[in-house]
Amino acid sequence: MDEKVLTRHPEGKRGRSISRAKYEAVRQAILDSLAPRGELTHTALTEAVVERLKGKFTGSIPWYMETVKLDLEAKGIIQRVPNTRPQHVRLVK
Repeated sequence: MDEKVLTRHPEGKRGRSISRAKYEAVRQAILDSLAPRGELTHTALTEAVVERLKGKFTGSIPWYMETVKLDLEAKGIIQRVPNTRPQHVRLVK
């Protein structure tokens, strides 16, 4: 049976239980997408993650990206940039 990860939500809402393998793949794609750029819009981050995982992933990449992004926010690894529209996301230094 596939090992699962229970994600967290930055607002304390209920997380999602997802495959550890999918979690790790999406987590790495998010971090690899943000590292060289520093900061991305939510849309640009989604597009970058889809591009990295396309053809190597089953399921809705944008859904998994959002779920893992919220978990990384809750853990303080990434953060939303305050007062940005559209929403920007960056690595916490």
